[in-house]
Amino acid sequence: MMELPASLTAVLDSPISHLPQLGIALISWAVIATVGRVVYNIFFHPLRKFPGPFVCRATSLWRVSKLLSGSLAHNVRRLHEEYGPVVRIAPHELAFIDSQAWKDIYGHHNSYEMAKDDRFYRPMGKSIADSILSADREQHGFLRRQVSHGFSDRSMRAQEPIFRHYVDLLMQRLTERSDTGKPLDIRAWLNFTTFDVIGNLAFGSDFGCLENSSYHPWVEAITNNLKDSAVMRGFIQFIPGFLVYGLYQLGAFKGRSKHMAYTKDKLRNRLDMKAERPDFIEGLLKKRDILSVEELELNAALLTVAGSETTATLLCGTFFLLGQHPDVLEKAVHEVRTSFKSEDEIDLISVNGLSYMLACLNESFRLYPPVPVGLPRIVPKGGNTIAGNWVPQDTAVSVWQLAANYSSRNFTRPKGFHPERFLGDPEFSKDDLSVVQPFSLGPRNCVGRNLAYAEMRLILARILFKFDVKVAPGHEGWLEDQKIFSIWEKPALPFYLSTAAKTA
Repeated sequence: MMELPASLTAVLDSPISHLPQLGIALISWAVIATVGRVVYNIFFHPLRKFPGPFVCRATSLWRVSKLLSGSLAHNVRRLHEEYGPVVRIAPHELAFIDSQAWKDIYGHHNSYEMAKDDRFYRPMGKSIADSILSADREQHGFLRRQVSHGFSDRSMRAQEPIFRHYVDLLMQRLTERSDTGKPLDIRAWLNFTTFDVIGNLAFGSDFGCLENSSYHPWVEAITNNLKDSAVMRGFIQFIPGFLVYGLYQLGAFKGRSKHMAYTKDKLRNRLDMKAERPDFIEGLLKKRDILSVEELELNAALLTVAGSETTATLLCGTFFLLGQHPDVLEKAVHEVRTSFKSEDEIDLISVNGLSYMLACLNESFRLYPPVPVGLPRIVPKGGNTIAGNWVPQDTAVSVWQLAANYSSRNFTRPKGFHPERFLGDPEFSKDDLSVVQPFSLGPRNCVGRNLAYAEMRLILARILFKFDVKVAPGHEGWLEDQKIFSIWEKPALPFYLSTAAKTA
């Protein structure tokens, strides 16, 4: 039998006395492995030809640090300004800002679909069930068919009284607080409204935000859940998903735990309802023989966030931008007040005729997209061409909305608020409006697009018809440097409201 080297035999015979040497050896191995990985990423990696800062090409640490600080989207925007339309933001990841990239990454393809990046969509790996957001192509199609009934034109007509009830209650609460000479936080009231609406449409009962004029604790849980998701996405860059799930089980992500606890409680109440409702969850409940309770919970949790926070975020951005541009606000107000004789005429259908107000919303989507980050996909086997660039397989690729929407490559005067660019103004004839895709593109685009537009237009039109609005002084920089954890972390947005002379 072959004898072991004397040095190794000594270590095995007396391991404790050799712990310092073992520690040095492990540290040395880790340093050598890290240096080797950096050298590979810089000089030999299949993405080595793509531009980007040294630290981004070498390691994922830069990306993770910016992710956890809430500044990643802002920094990716700056990188595109420096390096151009394609930037390597991590050893394995490319960011794009071209409209063609939207089609190449997210669009319809007959023979394949770029799979979603599990590091973003499934940071806890396969330890949890699928939602419509993380499911593969086949399962996504099944889930989408179930929820699409709740977003159909027929359902929207049936949901009209629900929307009207909550918008009427919003107007009542704002009327009670207008004409006081004191500003009110429009951000809070928009959140109250959209959260109550989604509570009713997803679970059959609201959260009492408008009734009580206060936040439900679930709103805070949603914010903390988004931060927890950012931390999970940072962890999974270095440890397997099942370990991230283990941390969750040990209570490391309290925001997500509370978010899911509220979801489960609301879902139990919804399950107890016997009558059918024209809501988002009805289609899923009809497949309870196929879907597990966990799948129902995860999809309900997703609908709650997607149907409340994103809509409120866009409306907040719109109010801020209108407040900063009185000339645009005046045009929007004029359109609304000359189109209707009374508030009763303003409904989900009639708001479709407000073309200038729609342009204001679209321009707000450009400057303040509710989901300003990149939604990464994985390039399939064999590689693919994206926006004219050949990209090797297994690369994470995405269009970063904030960077794309502010790029001078895509828009004339990109930092300005100009709704006219969406109305055919010749000054903006070279703008690539197809870059603005706040609801994504292709088979995975947001199923609630039409409903979201209708809700936003209804709320905005009712407020502009009823009130003269003015942003409180000292908040001119409201939009600047907001942290982003998938969506914006919005500070308070104080506005003065006074009853318009026409409606007094």
